[in-house]
Amino acid sequence: MFVSDFRKEFYEVVQNQRVLLFVASDVDALCACKILQALFQCDHVQYTLVPVSGWQELETAFLEHKEQFHYFILINCGANVDLLDILQPDEDAIFFVCDTHRPVNVVNVYNDTQIKLLIKLDDDLEVPAYDDIFRDEEEDDEHSGDESDNGSEPSAKRTRLEEEIVAQTMKRRKRREWESRRRDILFDYEQYEYHGTSSAMVMFDLAWMMSKDLNDMLWWAIVGLTDQWVQDKITQMKYVIDVGILQRHVSRHNHRNEDEENSLSVDCTRISFEYDLRLALYQHWSLHDSLCNTCYTAARFKLWSVHGQKRLQEFLADVGLPLKQVKQKFQSMDVSLKENLQEMIEESANKFGMKDMRIQTFSIHFGFKHKFLASDVVFATMSLMESPEKDGSGTDSFIQALDSLSRSNLDKLYHGLELAKKQLRATQQIIASCLCTNLVISQGPFLYCSLMEGTPDIVLFSKPASLSLLSRHLLKSFVYSTKNRRCKLLPLVMTAPLSVEQGTVTVVGIPPETDSSDRKNFFGRAFEKAAEGTNSRTLHNHFDLSVIELKAEDRSKFLDALVSLLS
Repeated sequence: MFVSDFRKEFYEVVQNQRVLLFVASDVDALCACKILQALFQCDHVQYTLVPVSGWQELETAFLEHKEQFHYFILINCGANVDLLDILQPDEDAIFFVCDTHRPVNVVNVYNDTQIKLLIKLDDDLEVPAYDDIFRDEEEDDEHSGDESDNGSEPSAKRTRLEEEIVAQTMKRRKRREWESRRRDILFDYEQYEYHGTSSAMVMFDLAWMMSKDLNDMLWWAIVGLTDQWVQDKITQMKYVIDVGILQRHVSRHNHRNEDEENSLSVDCTRISFEYDLRLALYQHWSLHDSLCNTCYTAARFKLWSVHGQKRLQEFLADVGLPLKQVKQKFQSMDVSLKENLQEMIEESANKFGMKDMRIQTFSIHFGFKHKFLASDVVFATMSLMESPEKDGSGTDSFIQALDSLSRSNLDKLYHGLELAKKQLRATQQIIASCLCTNLVISQGPFLYCSLMEGTPDIVLFSKPASLSLLSRHLLKSFVYSTKNRRCKLLPLVMTAPLSVEQGTVTVVGIPPETDSSDRKNFFGRAFEKAAEGTNSRTLHNHFDLSVIELKAEDRSKFLDALVSLLS
């Protein structure tokens, strides 16, 4: 059931209870969690935080804790499956689900007692009507008239029996028609997977309604939205609309802070809206490294080729930047060059066919020294969370990533930035080797690329978010590198080794890369059908349905089934 008044039906309900918080492993979920933690701290709400990276962890954690709690909050997990069927909870357990995954499962939508959905209704949800999906079981009328009619005419009895048979047949036919229509409606509704409004923005909305919105919370909402944009989870249109909403909040906060004396103190926090360059981490890197390792520029210059490297040199000459300046840290560049840098780069980018080199985004200043763009924080936090560095269990990296979002832990954020640079470099190296050795092949209805065990830095891409990002960047680069027009419109399936001991690979499906793309992904359902049809040993453990684990031996039959299914 959709919650209409978040404050009354959600926050005031859990305010005096002990709550269990399940948080998925993505940056938007972390930001929503930080906002909720800040609210709980204000009101002294007792809570336990459990990070979960997939359905198995969610089930295990729920079984472990279900005796101690009645109220459970799920962030970025749980909306797109039948939650009660998976968790089998007691009847008094209540779940509050704040999740961006769409479509929302119809059982969750129409369950009024246990499932409360913290989801904005202005998203185009298009949930089917209750009567089209659910139907009260009608009891078949017993033929109870037989005994009482012993004395009546046999012909009258026969006539009534015939009428009953006709009525039963009609009823059955109607039921079959209804079931067929239900299957079609559910197929249309569940066919595509996509994402709705950022959970961090939903939680910030709640804080704002209760007049408890702080500058930090607003920043977390911005980072949550930027995460969706960086990972291509939402359309450009949706991003621009949501940026507009947050921009109004930023103006309001800045206006409010102008009256306070500490607006220029050493440790003040100031958020500002700006049109900035679409270059990853460039303020914490050199301009040259950023240009080479940002997907947007690397794909358009085709930097994996000699010709592409030449074009980059021409571009820098056109901007009027000496190589010596471009290759040193951005912080150390001549101040005179930095003054009009954005306008100069944008002007040259237009000549080289890069029309949207600058985008709407936000930056934050911590005091005078530290400035970060929202995308910097997204890359840093994601790298910390998915870091393969062995310092314990996955929970440790989750807590590290969560801590890096607090302004008191800037050292962790800077460490995250270093990891992110490593990740971006490795991404571009793998893309270059895939394109130069023609590893991306057309299978007919989709493109296919398989990363082999032993590929340099492959360990950096064993987790789903980093592998999905690599796949998206590879598809974008491939679209610019291929001459084949048909291939430009195809989706991509990518596999990467997961565990050598168990012989498993991770499979990711990416929708086609077009300007008008609605970011809807049909691979979730297709993977399920292909696995069922071939008895492939798969594990659908991720909250994103388009990411699965597969036994390496079953790969060829699974792909064959996928080809015939999508042809």
